Amino acid sequence: MSNIKKKNLFQRIWLFLAVLGPGLITASADNDAPGIATYSMAGSFYGYRFLWLILVITFGEVIIQEMAARMGAVTGKGTADLIRERYGVKITFFAMICLLIANLGTTIAQFAGIAAGGELIGINRYIFIPIISILLIFMALKGNYKYMEKVLLVLCLAALSYVITAIMIKPDIKDILKNTFEPSFTFNRQYLLAMLATIGTTITPWGIFYMQASVVDKGVTVEDYPLTRADVMFGSVWGNLISAFIIICTAATLYSSGVRVEEAGQAALALAPLAGEWATILFAIGLLGASILASTVLPLSTVYAITEAFGWERGLDQRREDAPVFYGLFIGLILVSSLFVMIPGLPLFQIMWLSQSVNAILLPILLILLLKLANNKEIMGAYSNTKFQNYFAMALTVLIVVITFALFVLSAIP
Repeated sequence: MSNIKKKNLFQRIWLFLAVLGPGLITASADNDAPGIATYSMAGSFYGYRFLWLILVITFGEVIIQEMAARMGAVTGKGTADLIRERYGVKITFFAMICLLIANLGTTIAQFAGIAAGGELIGINRYIFIPIISILLIFMALKGNYKYMEKVLLVLCLAALSYVITAIMIKPDIKDILKNTFEPSFTFNRQYLLAMLATIGTTITPWGIFYMQASVVDKGVTVEDYPLTRADVMFGSVWGNLISAFIIICTAATLYSSGVRVEEAGQAALALAPLAGEWATILFAIGLLGASILASTVLPLSTVYAITEAFGWERGLDQRREDAPVFYGLFIGLILVSSLFVMIPGLPLFQIMWLSQSVNAILLPILLILLLKLANNKEIMGAYSNTKFQNYFAMALTVLIVVITFALFVLSAIP
């Protein structure tokens, strides 16, 4: 009997590993260059005080990404596809323009992260950026979805460097637990902007589009969905755990020493005199791996959404001749972003910060559309949302709207 149980356990693990992909990749790509910069800033300015927000965001991300994955498995269509079918071309066109602007800014920030990570390990950006750009384009043109997914899953492992760094630093566990379960709030512009950026870099419009499109591209069906749901939950918890570790690393060293940073590269350099050279190297490895991962996922999410919205052929399993717009847009986003980063004196931090804030402002619009689709019985049938999912998603939407409104009010006050 024990052998049968062991066999069943191994079969379940094997099935889970076979389905593993969309959830883990999407959540890991959230910890990109802007994300690492945002968490580093939060940790250096506010210590552990943002850990409670990461806990709340984890629940929100599980619910929202599960909705997107479920719709992909049930309908076999992407988010943009369903928005166009249900709400028409005008709303879809507006959503795609907003997504393209936000995603281009964020993709530029990813390449800035690649440049910063390369320079931290001694490689000049004018050499490193063209090499990475060519490799990303080559992977997309020569590979297929399964091949690309394997590469992206390997890049997810770079996030372990933050866990190792935190263990090396030996932070105060009691202080971490207290701030995780005891919310704190400060009503000022900087704190609200940091909250908005933290939400905007974790639960993103592009993440929703990518999740649903990758589930469709992978061919996940309703029968496979229970394992995909496990992947989504595991990925969201893992991704936000890494976010918490980045905050812990910077809070335990930079905040306690009075060092304030606004960029991931600054955080890595600032760790050296406080936690040793290895901390800087590990932080740089995490930054580099996450930036390359997101530099692939973000353009893919953009081109998936745009080609879905207008009914063009798409997917990594399609031949270039059959999906010229899909591959052309992907290559265009890579080239534009890499060229931007090589312009001397470009305000990359401002571009990154703006893209994260735009993501948080656009998110409520997309969440409302997503909720309407996930509750539509014609589309979802027996797989429509539960009351709990609706209440939590609506509460998160209200929270983002309130923070955004408060931020505008505070910005108008001298």
